[in-house]
Amino acid sequence: MRPIDEKSAESTVDKLGLTASTALVLTGWLLTACQPQSTPYRFSLPENVPLPVIPADNPITEEKVNLGRKLFYDTSLSANQSQSCASCHQQPFAFAEPAMHATGSTGEKVPRNTMALVNVAYNSAFTWAHNGFSHIEQQLMIPLFNESPVELGITGSEEIILQRLSTPEYRSLFESAFASNKPTLDGVVKALASFVRSITSFNSPFDQYAYQGDDTAMTSQQIQGMNLFFSERTECFHCHGGLNFSQSSTHEGQSLILQPFHNTGLYNEDGEGAYPESDQGLLRITHRGEDMGKFRAPTLRNIAVSAPYMHDGSLATLEDVIEFYAQGGRGEGKGNPYKSPFIKGFQLNEDEKKALEAFLKSLTDDTFLTDPDYGPP
Repeated sequence: MRPIDEKSAESTVDKLGLTASTALVLTGWLLTACQPQSTPYRFSLPENVPLPVIPADNPITEEKVNLGRKLFYDTSLSANQSQSCASCHQQPFAFAEPAMHATGSTGEKVPRNTMALVNVAYNSAFTWAHNGFSHIEQQLMIPLFNESPVELGITGSEEIILQRLSTPEYRSLFESAFASNKPTLDGVVKALASFVRSITSFNSPFDQYAYQGDDTAMTSQQIQGMNLFFSERTECFHCHGGLNFSQSSTHEGQSLILQPFHNTGLYNEDGEGAYPESDQGLLRITHRGEDMGKFRAPTLRNIAVSAPYMHDGSLATLEDVIEFYAQGGRGEGKGNPYKSPFIKGFQLNEDEKKALEAFLKSLTDDTFLTDPDYGPP
């Protein structure tokens, strides 16, 4: 059924010659009944996992998720039609990719490692180092429109992209999602954000053990590692705590948002705390000296499949990551004056290190990595 506007509804009622009160009721009914129906999206979550916060100006619906999923996997969204969002965010790798740095559609290297898209609906901050993005819709502007480096490269090709999306299939999807069959870039962003919000992961062995009450879901070694992870000996939980194993997370029942950015002592180029000129973290946004080398603590969910690690992909394995934190940083970075007080090193024997690694592997949700609802449409 095509949408009907207020003027058309009133005209239809006038022709019937009804009383004023009846006409008012019927006009309202026509306006409601003749609008395209949207279906509220229902998150599939364990019973005791709270819902994420959804922005009021982009309520999540099945129709938007369906459109966003198609866009996510469509190379038509890049100016030269060589890449899609899924080119860098690959499902088997927790929607990250097995490369140190991402590569844009024109071959330019992105200076950072591709972040995994795991429970992004619960994020309170986005990208590796930006404190001004509080919604996915804002973050999406970077891969879509960034010019240095170019990622999807839409800037300057906006009309071409929209023309490509003016197929009968896309027009039908936009009609269902936004009550208009005319593709818009605003609709593209809102639909992509809706699909990304739908990508949730809460069925790892840890979840089965902690949320579903299955005492057999984790091995004794993994439980030992969990106890180490949440202990003051390692202090891992200070930066990777909460529902999503990241301080930069929030949900409907949480009002306090903690500081999600940390300097981990990865570099100290000049002995005074400098990170490489190519990427100095949050400092690039705030221009405050104390933010040198601060990056967001990412989620650890599905961390075992999203190697390599750190913002620049400079640590290859989980074993490397554990050793890095055990040492309290790397090389001269150990003495970085901006380093987080939680990065002070710890003593673990080899069995304990293996147990900690085993716990991190217990955060892998195999159903998430193969769920056809998140795959190509």
